[in-house]
Amino acid sequence: MALSALTTDFYELTMMYGYYKKNINPRVVFDMFYRTNPFNGGYVVFTGLEDLLKHIETFTFSEGDVEYLRTLGKFDDDFLSYLKSFRFSGDLYAMEEGSIVFPNEPLIRIEGTLIETQLIEGMLLNTINFQSLIATKASRMVHAAKGSPILEFGLRRAQGGDGAVSASRAAFIGGCVATSNTLAGKVFDIPASGTMAHSWIMSIGDELESFRIFADLYPDNAVLLIDTFDTLGSGIEHAITVGLELKQKGKRLSVRIDSGDLSYLSREIRKRLDAAGLPDAKIVVSNDLTEEIIETFVSDNVPIDIYGIGTHLVTGGAQSSLNGVYKLAATCDAEGNITPVMKLSNSFEKATNPGRKQVYRFFDEEGLTLGDLITLEHETINEGEDIVFHHPVTDADYFMLRGKKYHTIRPLLSLTMKEGKRLTEPSSLKAIQERVSQNLETFHSSYLRMINPHIYKVSLSRELKDLKTSLVLQAKNRQQELEQ
Repeated sequence: MALSALTTDFYELTMMYGYYKKNINPRVVFDMFYRTNPFNGGYVVFTGLEDLLKHIETFTFSEGDVEYLRTLGKFDDDFLSYLKSFRFSGDLYAMEEGSIVFPNEPLIRIEGTLIETQLIEGMLLNTINFQSLIATKASRMVHAAKGSPILEFGLRRAQGGDGAVSASRAAFIGGCVATSNTLAGKVFDIPASGTMAHSWIMSIGDELESFRIFADLYPDNAVLLIDTFDTLGSGIEHAITVGLELKQKGKRLSVRIDSGDLSYLSREIRKRLDAAGLPDAKIVVSNDLTEEIIETFVSDNVPIDIYGIGTHLVTGGAQSSLNGVYKLAATCDAEGNITPVMKLSNSFEKATNPGRKQVYRFFDEEGLTLGDLITLEHETINEGEDIVFHHPVTDADYFMLRGKKYHTIRPLLSLTMKEGKRLTEPSSLKAIQERVSQNLETFHSSYLRMINPHIYKVSLSRELKDLKTSLVLQAKNRQQELEQ
């Protein structure tokens, strides 16, 4: 189904009307990037690209959309007729979905007319910011769990139905193995997971009987919730009874705890299960878990096998959004000549990087990353040559990467959509999830740690740094002339 082009901020339409009426519609370049890593972490998982491409291809104004805009009294008939035939016809360059990315480097570059590139801003940021945030949160939790599976249980805590489905998609890309959201399971082919709630046990009345009925219905997935009445009393004892009955049938028990001191309870339950002859029974825990709590459980050797996480995963927890932005980087004249532009700020670190750009990632002989370099697109980098990496803010701060120190250079932005049509086949979610895992393996563990991660170097080429400095100086000179 086509996505309504009303999925935009209203000021995009008021500006669009002005551009249309005044015939201001040059070809331009916009960059999407973010400013700081979320969760005090060291990286972001770039997520949402496949959904974005689908949205752009179907981004249209329906008859009903146009009639609604007519009722607002802001636009004339000529402009409203133009909207009926609107289609995005620009080009899109992007990093691969599932890439590990860092602040201030362009994740997406949009090239097209001013009208169409601005219209998609809100939808683009909505799609990429949210999914990248949730995928990053999931990745951190998976990293903290050190191989124990993470189940996404966030439907009831997510921000509305669409937010829930998008969160399930992003969480799977970040490394979760299953979702409780049945619709997301259908739409994205994510394994759906779920067993019972406390109401199952309470409605049947007899805890042991409720466990037996469930195990009879689902002998291959008998996950019994044992904290409805008394976790270390009737709960675990009744679960052991059913577990031994399953063992006689060649089946295996799992138990789940959703309340209480999960560390203490898991240790006690493990002892009881092992003593009863059920050493292969799994322990599943849930209850407002965060990556910091998971990391503590793992470091303390708490015998937990599987984590079910909802609230802090699908909402972003303490950080509810990624601060991704969409900024104009260049304009083009009728002959195709590029004029780099940049947003200036009283804080130089918030000044944007001008021009049409590319990002290169450098790797050593072992395949580990050394740093990213943002360049102007026309720049060429020859493998083996010494490269100067300039600090994006501080003029005097730079370092030289000697040619003998790196082995491979990889450009990260590639043409993904041409004249409004995608050029690549959609990737499966499993393939994107595997890409995340593979990319993370190329980074030293110091960049991935939960507390005080090492800062990954994202630098500017000498030519881009000189261009940025010159534009700042030109702006200051103009301002001084006006003040005289």
